[in-house]
Amino acid sequence: MKNKIIALALTSVLAVSCADESQDVTMHAAAGTAGDFKANIKDRVFFKFNQAEVDANAKKALGKQADWLKTYQATKATVEGHCDARGTREFNIALGNKRAESAKKELVKLGVTADRLKTISYGKDRPQVPGDTEMAHAQNRVAVTVVE
Repeated sequence: MKNKIIALALTSVLAVSCADESQDVTMHAAAGTAGDFKANIKDRVFFKFNQAEVDANAKKALGKQADWLKTYQATKATVEGHCDARGTREFNIALGNKRAESAKKELVKLGVTADRLKTISYGKDRPQVPGDTEMAHAQNRVAVTVVE
């Protein structure tokens, strides 16, 4: 009896699993929304240790952000500057500000009007990835564009 119950339960799980595979369960955000931006546009650019210069990879990502923002003219955004855990709080707040301003300046250069963009620095206070590894540090040296 116990084996029949297990077999029946397993059959039910497999049937549900197979049914789910035949359906498209991809979730799509409405065009022009914050969800659309986050799902379809690279919302962050990364920086080297103690640097705030926008490199070629960042320019490519910011180009996609600028195109999206130019398409949705009524949308405003905040560029958040973040740093890894190393260094003083004051140093990282200043560096995060430079990163956010660098990203904003590039977006403006690419045609987004400055009055639609604001910046904020979180320094090391709001890590994107927890941990004290080089991988975590690299993920936290970032400017994140958050649309409103």
